[in-house]
Amino acid sequence: MRSERISRRAALTGLAGLSSAAFLPAAPARALSASEATQLVDRVVAEINSVINSGGSEAQMIPQFEAMLRRYADVTAIARTCLGPEARSLSSGELSAFTEAFTGYIARKYGKRFREFIGAQITVTGAEPYRDRFIVKTVFNLRGQAPFDVDFLVAERGGNRLFYEMIIEGVSMLATERSEIGAMLDAQRGDVGALTAQLQRTG
Repeated sequence: MRSERISRRAALTGLAGLSSAAFLPAAPARALSASEATQLVDRVVAEINSVINSGGSEAQMIPQFEAMLRRYADVTAIARTCLGPEARSLSSGELSAFTEAFTGYIARKYGKRFREFIGAQITVTGAEPYRDRFIVKTVFNLRGQAPFDVDFLVAERGGNRLFYEMIIEGVSMLATERSEIGAMLDAQRGDVGALTAQLQRTG
């Protein structure tokens, strides 16, 4: 049972992509309201519910999931955070290539598990202020499983409201993915270009 919960938790972390306080992006330029943050997560939840209960194939779900990430997640901030200090040494082109590869990798890696959640329902339960952003709380109800909490951290980014982190039962998505990407980078001996190529064919 524990291994099943861990695998389900791991699948859900891909909805983001998505940190511990040490990894937080720079503060947004304008204050975000609770209603704005909640509206964003309401849209995310509605689309997730629609996709997982549509009866679509895995091949259909993965592109939908990637499109959701690009619409609602700060994929640039997530990718930079998961790559770590190496991101600062990259050219804009190299960072863009890594971000694209990372987004596709996350979509494939976790989108393949979407069918496990058919019949599930996700409900937004409220929002709490966190610095100049908000934590929007949701509950995932899976068939035959106990419900569990998933928190979205939402900020204002360049006039857009985006989520940049998910906390699944106390586990940081960004911290988890940063560890995994770090291990991949180590295996590539610190070569971000090789890591980017690996991510393009992995997941």
